Amino acid sequence: MNRSGTNVWKPSRLEIAAAHGMKVRDVIAPRLQILFCGINPGLYSGAVGHHFARPGNRFWPALYAAGFTDHLLSPFEERELLKLRLGITNIADRSTAGAAELTVEELRSGAQRLKRKIRKFRPRWVAFLGITAYRIAFDRKKAVLGQQEGRLGTAGVWILPNPSGLNAHFQLAQLAGAFRDLRRAIS
Repeated sequence: MNRSGTNVWKPSRLEIAAAHGMKVRDVIAPRLQILFCGINPGLYSGAVGHHFARPGNRFWPALYAAGFTDHLLSPFEERELLKLRLGITNIADRSTAGAAELTVEELRSGAQRLKRKIRKFRPRWVAFLGITAYRIAFDRKKAVLGQQEGRLGTAGVWILPNPSGLNAHFQLAQLAGAFRDLRRAIS
C-alpha cells in the first residue's frame, strides 16, 4: 500500500506485454492550472492503468522536487493532482513499448484530440513532456524547451523534457529544475 492506502501492484512480464494498445484514463477536470501532456502511455502504465507508472520514470519525483506537491506521489495517487489543479493526458492514447512505435498520423490526430480537450476543459497551461513528439504533432520543427509563443486555444504552452528513465539527456536534478522553471513562471 502507498501513503494514501491505495493498493499498489506490479504487473508480470506477461501482463506488461499484453498491455500493448491499452489506454490510460485522463486525469482531467475543468480549469486546471496545468495539464501535463505525455507522448503516450508505456506498456507498464497500460498494464496498471496509471500515468508515468514504470519504475524509473522521473515524472513524480520531478513534480515533487519542483514543489508542485508536498510529498512524493505514486502513480496510483494520480487523482490527487486534481486537488492541486493539475492534470495528465497524452498526445496519443495507446500504450506502446516506446514512442517510436507511434506514426506521424497518430501524433497529428492526437494533437487534434488534445485541442478539443483544451476547448472543453480550458486549462490555463499545457505542459508537454517531450519535445520531439510536440514538434511532430503540432508541426513546430523549431520548438525549444520552455514557454512557447502562441497558445493552444485558451492555454499557454510549455515544453518540458521527457521524464522517462530512458531519457539520459536529463538527470533528475535538471528535470526538476525545468519543472521548477514552469512553476515559477506561471505563479
